[in-house]
Amino acid sequence: MLESLGSLSGTPWLYVIVSLSILLDVFVPILPSGVLVIAAATTAAGTTAAGTTTAGDAVAMAPSVHGGTHLAEIISLVVCAATASVLGDMVAYRLAWRGGDRFDRAIGRSRRLTAAQERLGAALTRGGGGLVVLARFAPAGRSVVSLGAGVAHRTVREFLPWSALAGLAWAAYSVSLGYFGGHWLGTSWMSTALSVVALFAAGSAAAYLVRRPERRTAH
Repeated sequence: MLESLGSLSGTPWLYVIVSLSILLDVFVPILPSGVLVIAAATTAAGTTAAGTTTAGDAVAMAPSVHGGTHLAEIISLVVCAATASVLGDMVAYRLAWRGGDRFDRAIGRSRRLTAAQERLGAALTRGGGGLVVLARFAPAGRSVVSLGAGVAHRTVREFLPWSALAGLAWAAYSVSLGYFGGHWLGTSWMSTALSVVALFAAGSAAAYLVRRPERRTAH
């Protein structure tokens, strides 16, 4: 994966692939969008490091040029991932809004999804949309939140700002993991694997925090 993404580094195709993966994983949560974002950031950091090493003294005399290009690529990746995340959320939200009865029946078959939908509605009503941000990191949490908000007919004003914050937080965290892993360990499977482990650790923590109110209610 790193070699494939490395060949696309600095080209629009890298952002197209990452964006499509993030857009679609709200409907197919098994897509490795987070892994792709991390791998792209790792490749960007490793490519810059390699370019600095091979160019020798000539590059050392102009670090600001490479640093600026590197920073622009990382920022672009964050913006791209965050934008794709919000667009995917809104597509799922609108589809669930229009097909509310069908989605409502599907959610009603699962006690966990029903409880999550109720907590989401209460949180958005109180303005406590931090649940939306937490759910973005949890496995399949983004799907539950986006579809649940649409089924419950939450307003765009209630949902969109929190979706944007969630997308930006997730994108910044994922890109940072890839960037620092690639910067410190180079473009290798080990740096990507450690970054992915950190991403899944954040997801597990988020899933625990999202489910915690349900456990308290059960007691």
